[in-house]
Amino acid sequence: MSGSEWSRDPVVLDAMRRAAELGQRVLGSTSPNPAVGCVVLDRHGHVAGTGATRPAGGEHAEVLALREAGAAAVGGTAVVTLEPCAHTGRTGACAVALREAGIARVAYAVADPNPTASGGAALLREAGVEVVGGVDEQEVATGALRPWLHYARTGLPHVTWKYAASLDGRSAASDGTSQWISSEPSRAEVHRIRAHRDAVLVGTGTVLADDPRLTARDERGVALPEQPLRVVVGDRELPESAGVLDDSAPTIRLAGGDPERVLRSLAERGVTAVLLEGGPTLAGAFLRAGRIDLVEAFVAPALLGSGSAALGEAGVASISQAWRFHFERVRMCGRDVWISAVPSEG
Repeated sequence: MSGSEWSRDPVVLDAMRRAAELGQRVLGSTSPNPAVGCVVLDRHGHVAGTGATRPAGGEHAEVLALREAGAAAVGGTAVVTLEPCAHTGRTGACAVALREAGIARVAYAVADPNPTASGGAALLREAGVEVVGGVDEQEVATGALRPWLHYARTGLPHVTWKYAASLDGRSAASDGTSQWISSEPSRAEVHRIRAHRDAVLVGTGTVLADDPRLTARDERGVALPEQPLRVVVGDRELPESAGVLDDSAPTIRLAGGDPERVLRSLAERGVTAVLLEGGPTLAGAFLRAGRIDLVEAFVAPALLGSGSAALGEAGVASISQAWRFHFERVRMCGRDVWISAVPSEG
């Protein structure tokens, strides 16, 4: 069976989907490393080992999967979401580990854009290992790897803007009340989204108006053991009693509100994925700067007629200047519509 044929084998494709799920489980805990998943199949196509990247400094997905597979890896196939690295840093090169384990074939989804770590596919081929890339690439690239790929290509964290609004685009009523526009299932999804980001970003205005804690909690309302960094942008003073200043998660303050400066500061801290939960002013500033990479919108079946808009000044004077997005996914979430959208190219 040729490389192009075996890479389309249902067994390999199923293993890639499983590897993608493994990567999704650790998303938010691996930065600045990518959230990679790996499945090792024995020579008969049976799953022999699985692994997902551990926090920075820990083992990579391939090493963990090989360890679990043991001798069954000899003559087998490694299916991994990202091209195995050829770089030796705090951990050894995964391409070398695969070669030394006796792996016969490697299927990966996405080529590594990091010039420091790339080259694993070539190293393996030189060692006589059959390698095929691009397996289920589009699906994998828009999953757990998306934030890290953006970070690797741009040097800046990937930004997701999350908002909840009424059908007429209002995030709060005219008296300032906003709890709860969205349904309980939508709020639960927001906590899952938070848990998969390195940092949650708000402005001082949101803190003063709503006093959020910005922690990630499970379906029972219990704080998760791993919490994203809380980032508050702005110059206004906050009361000592503010929820974001408690000890349930780390918090930093950044003066001003220039999106480029904020993101570069976070990149220096190893943050690769940011959840923007600020109010309309901060969201407008990030949109004007072209720094919103994904929108997660929860639209409730309610009409308010007045009150705060979900988005503030975005630099749009005419319809020709509109920021254009396309819907990646639209589904129901409780009584709300949950829309995921990304910027249109061109």
